[in-house]
Amino acid sequence: MNERMPEATRPGLDRQPAAVTAMFDRVAPRYDLLNLVMTGGYVTRWRRAVTAAIAPQPGERILDVAAGTGTSAVPLERAGAEVVASDPSPGMLAAGRRRHPHLTFANADALDLPFADASFDAVTISFGLRNIGDAERALREIARVCRPGGRLVICELSTPTTPLLRAGHRAVVQRLLPALGRLASADPPAYRYLAETVLTWADQRALAAVIRECGWHDVEYRNLSRGVVAIHRGTRPMDAA
Repeated sequence: MNERMPEATRPGLDRQPAAVTAMFDRVAPRYDLLNLVMTGGYVTRWRRAVTAAIAPQPGERILDVAAGTGTSAVPLERAGAEVVASDPSPGMLAAGRRRHPHLTFANADALDLPFADASFDAVTISFGLRNIGDAERALREIARVCRPGGRLVICELSTPTTPLLRAGHRAVVQRLLPALGRLASADPPAYRYLAETVLTWADQRALAAVIRECGWHDVEYRNLSRGVVAIHRGTRPMDAA
């Protein structure tokens, strides 16, 4: 039986594109700082692991989808890759251009990427897939712009590996994340929404199965921080049309 995304991650529910984009516009100025605080600094380690998984090479073209302010794109460019940091939020892009004027940014919806077929050697998305209204459609669209033999790397909050960790993680996400949002953000409802997306998101195996269904081969995942975060990798088939 085919794996499917949980109902809360599918279109027609709370992840309306215009509302999600407007939310990220509002939190853009302090988004990276709050991520650092709310993860206890672990987000820096996770991003380093993503860069290692992508293994950027000089001259490669890499697309960073839902790139926000470009934080995850910077080390890829430093490695010599030609990087496009795409995001649908004008607020995130504006903040990114101020902080990283050397990066190439593009206002782009993951469901309808404005790039030619097979135009990137690798595509990555960090902490953004669960905010897309139709994650399966996005994975197919990402496959379209990735060349045959190209790489996919997804980093996303996931399901801790033991019952005790899962219980503690749920308590932190349900209580601490919204509380920190109230204290430090001008948009507390945004952090309630983000907490909900974490708790309703697919686990590691379910997401791996969906990635395969969407046209990717050699799909595997690696847990970080005991499953609080997982990195999924896949390859675009060489015979892809």
